[in-house]
This record gives sequence, C-alpha cells and structure tokens, in this order.
Amino acid sequence: MPAFFVYNTSRLGVCFMPKANRALKSVMTSRNVRRKRRRRVRQAALLLCLALCAGIAFAGVNVYMARAEAPRILTPEEAARLEGVDCILVLGAKVMPSGAPSHMLEDRCRRAVELYDAGAAPVILMSGDHGQWEYDEVTCMKQYAVDCGVPSDAVFMDHAGFSTYDSMYRAREVFQAKRVIIVTQRYHLFRAIYIARRLGLEAWGVSCDYRAYATQTQNSVRESMARCKAFAMCIVKPRPKYLGPPIPLTLSGDVTNDKGVVFAPRR
Repeated sequence: MPAFFVYNTSRLGVCFMPKANRALKSVMTSRNVRRKRRRRVRQAALLLCLALCAGIAFAGVNVYMARAEAPRILTPEEAARLEGVDCILVLGAKVMPSGAPSHMLEDRCRRAVELYDAGAAPVILMSGDHGQWEYDEVTCMKQYAVDCGVPSDAVFMDHAGFSTYDSMYRAREVFQAKRVIIVTQRYHLFRAIYIARRLGLEAWGVSCDYRAYATQTQNSVRESMARCKAFAMCIVKPRPKYLGPPIPLTLSGDVTNDKGVVFAPRR
C-alpha cells in the first residue's frame, strides 16, 4: 500500500500516515524554532533596555553629584576665611610597606598642615584604616603633621575610618563635629562632600592635587562607581560597624593615641 494512504488496523486501533506525520513534525519544529527565536529577541531587548537604564542612572548620579558639590570646593585662602569650623578632616590613603605615606596620602597631610597653619580650624582629624596592627594609616598621618610642627594634642585620629562614609558618619557621631573642611584629591571631594552633607554635616572641601598620580585613571574609574554606591547609602544611611563612645574635639587629640604612644617631631 502506498505510504500516503491511511492504513487502519482495527485490532491495533492506530493510523499510519508516514508522510503526513513527517510534515506535521516539520511544521511543529518550525514553530518551536520561531518561538525560541522570538523569546531570545525579547530577552535581548530587555537586557539592552536594562543596560541602557543602568547607564543613564550611572551617568546621572555622577553628573548630579559633581554639579551639586562643586561650589563647595574652595581654595585654601577661601577655606581659611570660614568661621566656626570644628576641624580639618583628612581622609586616609595607602601607606607604603616601609611605613611612609604614599604620594596621595602625603599630599593630603601636607594640605591639612597648610590649612591648620592658616587658621582654618583649631584641630585636624586624621581618619583612616587601622583595622590591623601591621597596617596603620592614621598614625602615619599624625606623625607627618607633628613632624611639620602641628602640636600633637591638636591632631585627632579616627582609627576606624575604613571608608569615606564611615569617616563622615564617625566625624559627626563620635567626634561630634558639625562644620568640617575635608581634604582629599579633587576627584574624591565631590563624593566626600556629598556624603558629609547628607549625613548632616556642614562641609566644604579643599583639594590637594600637588602632582599627577600614576594610578589616576583607575582611581577615576573606581570613583565613578563609588559615587553610585554612596548615593544609595545616603538614602538608607546605615550605621558603621564601629562607633564607640563620644570623643569631643574639645579634648586633647592625644586621647586618640594608641596606649603608650607619644608623638614628637622626628625632623
């Protein structure tokens, strides 16, 4: 019997249609392929849309933060004319294995000393990472200031300034500052001032870009991402992991020294 004829077997109760079955299978396969293709197109379009939205949000946060805080970046002369400033807040950066400050950290400390000498604030607050005994940013920073002639009791250390957000939060909660001049490189100042103001501090910034830095490109890329994180954190406003009892800036800065450590000029 030709293959295209229907062959009935009453005992088996089946119909054999070889060519018709192959055609039906081909149609169904074609439909499945088209369905999968449409699904992939929709998924790709959704991903593209999400990526576009994320890119717009990323750029928007960076532009907004820079424009909003740019007017509060002052020259050293302008900062020295401010009144009622509680402290010069210096943000930490890398310390070399030898214990010497990196160029970026050295420049921050140098600017802070200049502002202190100009009478911009009565004390300096060095805020950085001292989470391990073998790595200590703030002691290095204070020693630099003392070596430059700043009295030891005028330099406070925040040993738990593990991030820019933590430094600002602790400056307000632990050191009870209200009006601060922040010192760091210009690319970092926009975020630092933004965080400080969203946490209730009256804040200004002074940059310390005395030189070009070898890692500036990667620093700028990281900073653009960090601004987005800071934007979100300033909405939620989480507490830092470490706070502790208040240490008013009216006390001696030496109360923040490690036990038994006395600072004296080394040069």
